[in-house]
Amino acid sequence: MPDIPPPAEHNAASSCHLADSAVSPRLTWPIAVAAGITLATIGVLRWKGRLWWGACGGKELWISAVQSSHCSQHLIDPYCFTHLLHGVALCGILAWVWRRLPTAWSLCVTLFVEAVWEILENSPLVIDRYRTATIALGYEGDSIVNSLGDLLCCGLGYLLARRVGWRWSVAMFVVTEVILAVMIRDNLSLNILMLVYPIEAVKTWQAGP
Repeated sequence: MPDIPPPAEHNAASSCHLADSAVSPRLTWPIAVAAGITLATIGVLRWKGRLWWGACGGKELWISAVQSSHCSQHLIDPYCFTHLLHGVALCGILAWVWRRLPTAWSLCVTLFVEAVWEILENSPLVIDRYRTATIALGYEGDSIVNSLGDLLCCGLGYLLARRVGWRWSVAMFVVTEVILAVMIRDNLSLNILMLVYPIEAVKTWQAGP
């Protein structure tokens, strides 16, 4: 994997001199696009009938129980770490295939890809797939607030990977996957595996004793 290029640097004098004339205009469009992606995601999910908060009741910022009706219905849950890894992975992929893309626009592409996934994830086809192929037997899709939390975590994952470079990003990816496998018997790799090619032995292990 190529080195993830660091953000462009400016010396103190030029940064102060250009603060109003160059830096802000350079970020205006990416910020507007990122906001547009977020609003469009909310609009599509609401149009598809998703609730702002889950029908399970309560409005929590964090929920730890993954095999419950509360999972994917509040702002963040253990699966938010898989979305953080989405951002880490997309940062590496974009650094490889689109190296000259400025950081702000690369982040916008990352958010767009994540937004598309959030919409697909909440389609009847994918919801039914989760129910039949994984341990998420009662899965009914994400609440809008949870989807926004996932989008935020993906963006944070991208920025973190951009900050620490590819070596630490790989280490962080592996460690996070291992911790999730131990703590909740699921992670990004297993999630993809069970959606694409479900293995009954893995499903039995994930269900626990």
